[in-house]
Formats: sequence, structure tokens, C-alpha cells
Amino acid sequence: MSLDAPTVASPDRLAELRRRLRQTGGRRRKLRGLVELLRPYRWRVLAMLVSLVAATGAALAPAPLAKLAIDQGINHHDVGALNMIVLAFLASAGLYWVATYLETYLVGWVGQRALQDLRIQLFKHLQTLSIGFYSRNRAGVIISRLTNDVEALDQLISDGLATLFQSTLMLLGVIVILFVLDPHLALLTFLALPLLAAGAFAFRIASADAYRLTREKIASITGYLQETLSGIRVVRSFGQEPRHLERFAQLNEANRAANMTTVYLNAAYFPLVELLSALFTVEILVVGGIEAINGHTSTGVVFAFIAALNNFFNPIQQLSQLYTTYQSGMAALDKIFELLDEEPDLGDADDAVPLPRLRGELRFDHVSLRYGPDVEGAAWALRDVDLTVAPGETVALVGSTGAGKSSLAKLAARFYDPTLGRVLVDGHDVRAVTASSLRSQMGIVPQEGFLFSGTVRENIAFGRPDASDAEIVAAARAVGADSFIAALDKGYETEVGERGVQLSAGQRQLIAFARALAADQRLLILDEATSNVDVQTETRIEQGLRRLLAGRTAIVIAHRLSTIRYADRIVVLEHGRVIEQGTHDELLEAGGRYWELYKDWAEQAAA
Repeated sequence: MSLDAPTVASPDRLAELRRRLRQTGGRRRKLRGLVELLRPYRWRVLAMLVSLVAATGAALAPAPLAKLAIDQGINHHDVGALNMIVLAFLASAGLYWVATYLETYLVGWVGQRALQDLRIQLFKHLQTLSIGFYSRNRAGVIISRLTNDVEALDQLISDGLATLFQSTLMLLGVIVILFVLDPHLALLTFLALPLLAAGAFAFRIASADAYRLTREKIASITGYLQETLSGIRVVRSFGQEPRHLERFAQLNEANRAANMTTVYLNAAYFPLVELLSALFTVEILVVGGIEAINGHTSTGVVFAFIAALNNFFNPIQQLSQLYTTYQSGMAALDKIFELLDEEPDLGDADDAVPLPRLRGELRFDHVSLRYGPDVEGAAWALRDVDLTVAPGETVALVGSTGAGKSSLAKLAARFYDPTLGRVLVDGHDVRAVTASSLRSQMGIVPQEGFLFSGTVRENIAFGRPDASDAEIVAAARAVGADSFIAALDKGYETEVGERGVQLSAGQRQLIAFARALAADQRLLILDEATSNVDVQTETRIEQGLRRLLAGRTAIVIAHRLSTIRYADRIVVLEHGRVIEQGTHDELLEAGGRYWELYKDWAEQAAA
């Protein structure tokens, strides 16, 4: 493999990473996770280690060279020897510069590539999770996993691993040099090791929970910010800015307190290392100075020994500081693994097959559904619904709130699986086909049309990115959206803003209809798609609906019963059961529950 050939982890390798990590537990799992992230870049990692060893060797050279310069050059007045030693100094400095440059570049390259892979893996995994996961978890907390936690891991991979290897090599190299220079002074120096080990152990125990808590607090802040900024219009409408500011201040204070705990620990531990370094330097200076005066050792040895002591205590302090980075990174890795451990509530069966081109028949075969635990006494959202929608038929679902209309639509899209019974599309059980092949042929227009940041054109083409300009315009014209689009400053190239904020509710919904039409899907689900628009816009939408639904199988959920009078069939739900069905005229003539609902709606519309 060429060192310059970028290697981006494939989806298969990322799936394998998840599988391997789940087979390992605890700290071993975390370390293995780091190894798996770096595995595709092992040749660059090897080159990094080689450059790291070279840089460490060059950094260790000054102390022995200083001894030679004093004992063999200065004390003996040997200018030739001194010149050779100076050249060796310059050579070691040049080697250190080159090796450090390569090490820094390779560490950064590998770290960024590995974290790029991790972000892709996390985002890919999020795309597989079921709708229920997003109902249980705040979007801001999820975003924090991909931003704050990955950033904390970046510090560990980009800085921590290099520091770990370099400081360890430096410490081992200094120990060897100290023994070679003077074993007696070396043993005196090593008396500091038990004290440093005890301090490091106490610091490790005290800081583990503290760093995990900081990850949780920053996730809470990110989650609250996302939620509050998304709902800023509601906040201002009710004048609740002071209350939100107070709540944010509380979260911010909790975050500050959590981080101050780590500050107190660092403030107690790291100055202790500095103090021990100073005390043992004084000890060596006194003992070594006396030995040099008495002729038991040379001045060059004492000078080199004290110079080497910096390279003895500095790696220890760097390793101690690394532990804070390690704790923060491991706490972040915990949170990342928790997210990767989330299993989709629904998934493709091992033998799932792609669904062929749909004719559009949809059947609910004695379907029952409950969202809660499958225990005796849990409430049923649907109960023994037996319903068939023929290809090209438009079926409207009506009923009071909680009757089960949206639950039936969610089963059709396989956002949930039925507790009992089957959902069949063209005779295929939806659990036996791949979810992607089902949903690629199904369009859903929700109560509030969701638009992405971008242009009107991009939003209409969202379900079919390869649609031509003519097809996009035709779809907009068919649903009656072309007139208002033409009136926009830049027409189809107008930016709609986040969630389509630049457009009215009716305009957003018309674009959502155009999007569904441009995607040319065989099965459509309209979930109260006209409930948020005014009567004038509703009239335009009704006209667009007739064009949109022509020749397609459709399930239409509506509170405004005017939008479903022309449905091929109307199904009335009550407490999760089908209680009557027929055309608009048939149900009115029957004088049952639909007649009551229509009468109430007509009275409210006339008021």
C-alpha cells in the first residue's frame, strides 16, 4: 500500500467494526475500538512510530553529548573533540526536526482519517435506527455524540497516542542513560517513582467519574440549545425568553461545576509532580556535587545527569497529563459505543428480498398493534383490523383523535410491525421484503410538510434527484404550486430556509405534494396533509390532490372531511377498530358515526 494513497473505510469494514466491538467488553473493548479505527492505516501508523523513535533518540542525545563535551573537550582543552561533539549536536537537532515534522504530519493524517471513518459509521448507523429511537432521544444529544464526543476522541487519537509512545520511550531511554552515567545517582532518582505511582493511582480513581460527567453535561447543553433554537418562534410568542435563559444558566452552571471538579484534580496532582521534580533535582545536585568535589565522579557526569533529569520527569508529567485526555476520550468513547449499541426496533430479515415494481394493493390482514410492552392489559392502538386497498384506490381514514388512523399508516410504511396479523403489499408480507425497496415506492406527506435547507427545485427533486427540470416544473404545475413559485424572487432557485421557514404553511405543503408526485411512487400516504392550511389554500390543495392521487394507491387521513368526500372509500375507525366503511354518500345515508363526524365538522366550518 502506498503511503500517499488515502484509504477510506468501506461500509462493510465499518459494519465489521461494530460487530467486533460488541464482542468485547469494558476497557478492552475501548482499546480494541481504537485499534480497529487505526487498522486501515497501519502502514502510516508504522511510519509514524519509526519517526517517533527517531525523534525520541535525537531528543535523548544532548545529555550524553554534554558529558562528552565537558569531560573530553573542555576539561582536556581538545578543540577537535569539541568540534566533533558540536557537529553531533547539530546532526541530532536536524534529525529531531525532520522526524518530529513527519511524526506530527502522520499523527494528524491518521487521526483525521480515523475520525472521518467514525463519523461516517455513526451517521450511517443513525440512518438504520427506527422512528421509535428518535422519539425517545433528543436530537441535540445525538448531535453531541457526532460533534463533542468525536472531538474529545480526536484529542486522544491525534495527541494522546503519540504522547503515550514518545513519553514511554523517552522515560525508558532516560533510565538507561542515568544508569550508564552513574548507577548510584540513578537509584536515588528512582526513589521518586513509588510516590509518583501512588499519586497517579489516586488521580486515576478520582478523575474517572468526573470526566464521564463532563460528557453528559455538555450533551445536555447541546440538546437544550438545539431544542430551544428550533422552537424559538414559540418561545417568543409566549414571551418565555427569561425562563429559557434561566434554564440554560442552570445547565451551564452544572457543566461548569462538572468541569471544575476536573480542574481541582489537575490543580492538586500536576503541581505535585513539579514539586517532586524540583526536590529530586536538588538532591542530585547536592549528592552529585559532593561526589564530584571528592573525585568520585566527573563534572561532566553531574552536568549531564541534571540535564537528563528534565527528560526523566517531563515524560512522567506528560503521561500524567495524558491520563486526563485519556479519561475524557474514554468517556466520549463510552457515549459513542452506547449509540452504536442501539439496535433498530425493526430490521430486514436475513432472507428479505427486494420488492418488485408495485401494482399498489395494500392489505391489513387482521392487524392488531400496541406500542407499549407486550403485557396483559396494555392498551391496543389497533385491534383486529381487516382491510384491503385495491391498486389505484383512494381510501380515506376518519375518526376521532386516538382512533388509530396514524397507526394504520405507520404500519403500511413499516415504521412499526403489527403485534398480531400481517401487512401485505401486492401479496408480500412487508416483513419479508427489504425496507428500502418498500419505502422507495411509497410517498408520505405528513401534516406539516418538512422542507430541507436549499432551493425549491432541490426540495421537489428530493425523492428523485435525477429528475429533469421539465419533470420538476410539471410536478409543481400538476399540484398547483407553479403559480406561487413563479412569483418568488428566484423562482425554482429560491432558498426556502431551514425547515422552509421562508414559505407559508400552504406553500410548504404544495411543495411536499410536488415532491411526492415527482418521485412517481405507486403508494401514497397523506397524514392530515391539509390540516395546517387556510380554506383558500385548501381548495388549491384539493385540486392538486386529485392530480396527485390519480392512478395511485392512497391512504388519506384527514380531520377536514371536505378533502375526502371524493375518496373511493371512506373507512371509519373508533378505538382502533373499523366500525363502518363506504363512499361519502353511502355513509351519510347510513346515519352512523361518519354522519355524526361530518355533521360536527360542517357546524364548525360554518361557525
